[in-house]
Amino acid sequence: MNENIGLWITDILTRFVEGSPENSLKLEHEEKAFEEILVGFSSGADQIYLDYKDHVGPFHWTPLEILSLTFPETDLHADQMTVISWILPQREATKADNRKEKTYPSKRWVHARFPGEEFNNRLRSYLVHQLNTVGVKSVAPLLSPLWQRQTSPKYGFASLWSERHAAYAAGLGTFGLCDGLITSRGKAHRVGSVVANVAIQPTPRRYDDHHAYCLFFHDGSCNGCRKRCPVGAITEKGHDKEKCWAHAGVTCADYAKTHYGFDGYGCGLCQTGVPCESAIPAKIVRTKPWLFG
Repeated sequence: MNENIGLWITDILTRFVEGSPENSLKLEHEEKAFEEILVGFSSGADQIYLDYKDHVGPFHWTPLEILSLTFPETDLHADQMTVISWILPQREATKADNRKEKTYPSKRWVHARFPGEEFNNRLRSYLVHQLNTVGVKSVAPLLSPLWQRQTSPKYGFASLWSERHAAYAAGLGTFGLCDGLITSRGKAHRVGSVVANVAIQPTPRRYDDHHAYCLFFHDGSCNGCRKRCPVGAITEKGHDKEKCWAHAGVTCADYAKTHYGFDGYGCGLCQTGVPCESAIPAKIVRTKPWLFG
């Protein structure tokens, strides 16, 4: 396992977030989209990627599949590749604005979703370029021309590669009732990943329950995301993606264009104004210290 390249990757990602002029919400006044980054690694041979074919759908790529599709003439082996995942926590100003909202997203939130994700794409491309310059073949699955949306037999809206599932595999967080990934910086964030043909020591995945950081599944004491959803898309049964999209992708798109003069969409109310907005809930940290040792 190559520990040095893992440290190098974390360093160049951190420096890019800190110094790139593209890290901007592109508002009337200059303001960063993100201030920090969390990085984790998972093995391309991790059984969890095969499990995702059962959990998400048979179409979901394994790391070996997407890298082989990208470099078809290269002899590749899953145990010699790594999925590099990262979390870009939303800034406090972005969360504070959205926390106040009851029905529609704040302007900052919509900009974090669009110029913010444009920066995330730049980060993906930058890491692929840096890896390629040192002879490491790599690909950002979401930027691949082969990437496309799919329909999961179990969960509806899905795609060939899930950034959140890659981050879960890399020990960065677990899922909440609303499907958001709860990390050490909470669930208000953007997520990214790159698959690289290099073996790096995986980040420990201390949890063995994909809902380990969610208070609802911990003891039933939290309904924060359910209460925050303006259209009832979150219930005890989980997240209704179609109802969510009708609001976030259609109603909120009209709102953003009318009120902000911006062609974008989003909602994020279930990610803000809740106990897991900016951290793993304290009750879970207290009662399950072995997850954080």
